[in-house]
Amino acid sequence: MITTLPAPVVEQETIRVSALHALAYCPRLFYLEEVEELYTQDEAVFAGRRLHVELEKDEDTEELFLESVELGLRGKVDALRERDGQIIPYEHKRGRCRRGDNYQPQAWDSDHLQILAYAYLIELALNTTVLEGRIRYHRDNVLVKIPVNDVGRQKVRDAVEQARNLRQSPQRPPVTNNEKLCVRCSLAPVCLPEEARLAQDPERAPLRLFPKDEERQIIHVMEPGTKVGKSGEEIKITPLDEPAKKIPARMVDQLVLHSFAQISTQALHLCAYQQIGVHFVSGGGRYMGSLDTRQGSIQRRIQQYKALTDPELCLRLARQLVQCRGQGQRRFLMRGERPPELQQTIDQMKALLKQVESVDSIASLLGFEGNLAALYFQGLPLSLSPNIDPELQFSGRNRRPPQDCFNCLLGFGYALLLKDVNHSILTVGLEPALGFYHQPRSQAYPLGLDLMEIFRVPLVDMIVVASINRGQWQVREDFEKRGQQVWLTDVGRKKFIELYERRKGESWKHPVTNYSLTYRRLIELEVRLLEKEWNGEGGLFAQLVLR
Repeated sequence: MITTLPAPVVEQETIRVSALHALAYCPRLFYLEEVEELYTQDEAVFAGRRLHVELEKDEDTEELFLESVELGLRGKVDALRERDGQIIPYEHKRGRCRRGDNYQPQAWDSDHLQILAYAYLIELALNTTVLEGRIRYHRDNVLVKIPVNDVGRQKVRDAVEQARNLRQSPQRPPVTNNEKLCVRCSLAPVCLPEEARLAQDPERAPLRLFPKDEERQIIHVMEPGTKVGKSGEEIKITPLDEPAKKIPARMVDQLVLHSFAQISTQALHLCAYQQIGVHFVSGGGRYMGSLDTRQGSIQRRIQQYKALTDPELCLRLARQLVQCRGQGQRRFLMRGERPPELQQTIDQMKALLKQVESVDSIASLLGFEGNLAALYFQGLPLSLSPNIDPELQFSGRNRRPPQDCFNCLLGFGYALLLKDVNHSILTVGLEPALGFYHQPRSQAYPLGLDLMEIFRVPLVDMIVVASINRGQWQVREDFEKRGQQVWLTDVGRKKFIELYERRKGESWKHPVTNYSLTYRRLIELEVRLLEKEWNGEGGLFAQLVLR
């Protein structure tokens, strides 16, 4: 006798009522928050929290957490009251209500769905009937009453089904057609809706929804033996034989530990919790690695893995990258006086760049890039003033260990740039070890090497040439010679970091979006534009070329 066992019952995870609120507002917002687990906390979010803290002091209200596996929902009702024997759920909103015909107050669609969901949950939990829910809009002090009926209950069930289907989908929903929603959305800097619309319509004049700058600081801990710890919600930095300095964690974006600075486990925990990037740079100026605290970004990495195993996509992106870097290098050489030998180099680079689009393999493209780089570094010495210290002159590119002052500056600058690019990659939630052009080698992550090509000229080469021409370097004070090797001294490293961070704070008008951002923000924007290349919204990546 064969006994057939019943199929196991798979219990689905319940969905937060607040997630249905996001779904009604914009399906793409729901997907970014619930599937990709992307969240932001802007001033509106904090203001809403303050409102609810004040409301909790009201003794006439009762907060209630509810969950129904049958319905597939869970949530916490803002307030529950009893009026004339009827239970009424209340929601409190910081903003204004919607105005309908004859300027009559109405609930916004997302708020309407949310209060219906809470009413339905109460009915199932308490085995009762809820006749209405109420929403208080505090900005204009309006109370909107929402009737609860079978139509509303079906609306909730349909929304739960849509939410479940979206959770199973591997693709983000498209950008909403209602542009007004994007202006008020806290996830606009992650979603980049205006940039997605621009990719579809190049004639469009997009709004800048991407934040201008990151107000939090980048802290470089330079002195060997410095201890970094935690004191409450502050980062505590204690140099050798000096008093400790404390910085509120909320004011710190990155903590960069140079040489043999030490950091405690407690400080690492605080940095992870506060989403502070922790990066390590050796005493010789090599980028060593970063603390990876990514959470909930697996969907983005799965999409990245799928995309960057496609040879055609990788070749297309690599062509764009070589064009971007090559055009930037060529235009940098065109900025100063052009003696005949430099003009010849510029013309040769132009001829090579015309052939990039016809290259049919990554291997061949590497050869073209090598030829472009050779021409660029051949012409770069002509950008230097003839009056500078001979020891600061440039006669050719050499890597680690650097053999002259110029290459020493380039190497340290590229290490700082790689650190910043990897910081943005981790912030966005991508995998730095999987690139589309560079191959894995040593400690340098391929995707970081790919993306830093866009910023080598504006963020490193230009400040090295400019600072040398301005006489900002003292060979004896800023550099240390060890046999055939040349390294920056502590004074020299501090000077370069100051120049580099100042440069990152300067703004550049994006040649395609036509809005200005600091270089610090542009790095993150470029990572997000790269991700759009495999999400069906590509076309803006690697367009940052010097004018």
